[in-house]
Order: sequence, then structure tokens, then C-alpha cells
Amino acid sequence: MKKETYIIGEIGQNHNGSVDIAKLITELVTKPVQENLFNLDLNPMNAVKLTKRDLNEELSASQMNNPYNSPNSFGKTYGEHRAYLELSDQEHFEIYKHAKSLGLEFVETLCSPGCTSLLKYFEPDFLKVASRDLTNIPLLEAISETEIPIILSTGMASKKELDEALETITKRHHNISILHCVSEYPTHPDHLNLKTIPYLKKHYPDYTIGFSDHTIGISAPVVAIGMGAEIVEKHVTIDRSMKGTDQAGSLGPEGVRRMVRDIRIAERWMGKEEMFIEPGVAAARTKLERSVATKRDLSPGDIIAEEDIHLLSPGDGVKWIDRSELIGKTVTNAIPKNEIIYPKYVK
Repeated sequence: MKKETYIIGEIGQNHNGSVDIAKLITELVTKPVQENLFNLDLNPMNAVKLTKRDLNEELSASQMNNPYNSPNSFGKTYGEHRAYLELSDQEHFEIYKHAKSLGLEFVETLCSPGCTSLLKYFEPDFLKVASRDLTNIPLLEAISETEIPIILSTGMASKKELDEALETITKRHHNISILHCVSEYPTHPDHLNLKTIPYLKKHYPDYTIGFSDHTIGISAPVVAIGMGAEIVEKHVTIDRSMKGTDQAGSLGPEGVRRMVRDIRIAERWMGKEEMFIEPGVAAARTKLERSVATKRDLSPGDIIAEEDIHLLSPGDGVKWIDRSELIGKTVTNAIPKNEIIYPKYVK
């Protein structure tokens, strides 16, 4: 069976500035998942992820003061909107502790060197670098000084920029994962290019390769793990109709359940790289395959000729390729028309 996929539920800004909502989303991803037909209990998501921004290192003054009249706005200007959605270091710590109490790991996206202040309170299981910050060399230098495993998202990066980011980080740090990603929300089907996953596995064999998904639905992550992704990240929320830019493109409770179910089932699908007959197939094979059978009534003393035989189920007799074991042999027991010719009936 394939190694378990590390599934990250990305809260992002779907908490809408509320610690309580963030905790509810965290609880959502821990709910057990079953596959009822085969009575399987499947492991839920492995981690949740929050994003930390330092607004002093985030936007130009003109961007901060720009009017923001979107239906999803939480402030009159874009700066006010961003400030409303920011949780403090202490609030991140509170959500981290809640996740840990539920048995989840915790991933933190840091968006600038100033955000490393959060690390005074707790140490996430992973630090994530968002696609837009793959060229943020000061941030990469800052987090590479930690010993926390790093995940890089490639949604806005060329190979050159990915290589430059890796060169910066690997001067001090070597526990790195790379996620194929397309920073288009939602991602158009023609733009997803999941074949980038085997490309990354081939060209970056020293790193764990995964997939950060912004498509609508749950199919892409399942295909991605079939192509070798070992990490899957997907936006999650408690209610897709809530106010907020990312809510509609996220998975709600039922979507989370279905995606996790399908990923965990797909892990079992993978099996091993060889060809063999599953024990569970044996009964069907016996019932449905074909064996050499009589085309006419055969009596003791008859010599079996090829024109006397054809193929019928069940498959527990002689196969056509082995019919020479029967042709030319003498029948010892009467065999009615359209019955299997078992070797014990001839000599």
C-alpha cells in the first residue's frame, strides 16, 4: 500500500478574523472518515495550516490606503481589510494548542521575516512558503536558520526561481518539500498540468513532492497522489457561503469528508509494482473463466477430438491452451453435452 499522504487543511483567512471559527475548522478536519461498503475506518487529515502576515512588511502605502469595496471586504481600505483578518501571534498559538489537543499537526505560512516573532511562542511542525514568496530571499534566509521542516509552494515560480530559492535555503537547511501549485483561484482545468508532479520527482529527487490544490472539487488531489504526490494541501471551511474571498473555493464539511475518503482509498488502490492474482479474485476466476467442455455426449471408450470440445464456465477445468492434455485421450466416464471435461474422466 502507498505511504500515507500527508493531507493539510488550509484555513488561510477562512477564519474571518475569529479564533473561534479557526478552532471550528480545525475540529472539522479531525472528524473520522469511513468507507461503509468495505467497513474501513480511514485516517482523517494530518494537519491544519494558518497564514501569518506582518502588515509592516506586506503592502505599499498606496495599496494599504486603496479603497476596498468588494462584497468580501472587512474594511473600507485594503489595509483595514487585511488588518481585520490578521490574528496575533498569541492567537495563532491558541489555535496551535487546540490543533495539538485534537491530535493534528500544525503548519504555518510565514509571509515575511517579521513574522518569525511567532516562533517565540511555539514551533510548528512545518513552515510553509507561499508561492508569491519564493523570491522573498530575506524570508527564505530567516526561516532557513530554523530547524523546522520547510514546504515550498511553486504556484508563481519558474524553475530558475525554484532553484534560486533552494540554493538560498540549502546553505543552512535540508528538510524541504516542494508542492506543485497553480496560483489561479479557481484553477482552470487546462492550466493545472499535474504532469509537473512527476517532473518535480524526477528533477528534485532529494525532496518530498506534493500538490497544493486550487481547483473546484476533489478529483485533482486523488489524481495527484496517483502521480506521486506525497503531500496534498486544500483550502477548508465550515461554510462555503460565508463572507470571504476564499470561502466559495474551499471544501466544506462534506467536501472534506469525501476528499479524505477518496485519497485514503486511492492510497490502497496503489498496491505494488508487479502483476499477480489477488486472493479475493480467486472465487470470481473459478466462477467466470472458461474450461474445455463437451460439444456432444461422450461415452466411455470415445476418443476425444478437437471438434468434440469448446469452452464453457466454470474455470476449474483444463484451459484451452492445455487442451492437448485431453485431445486423443480415451473417455472413462460418460460426459453429457456441454459439461466440463475434467482430467479424472479420461486416460
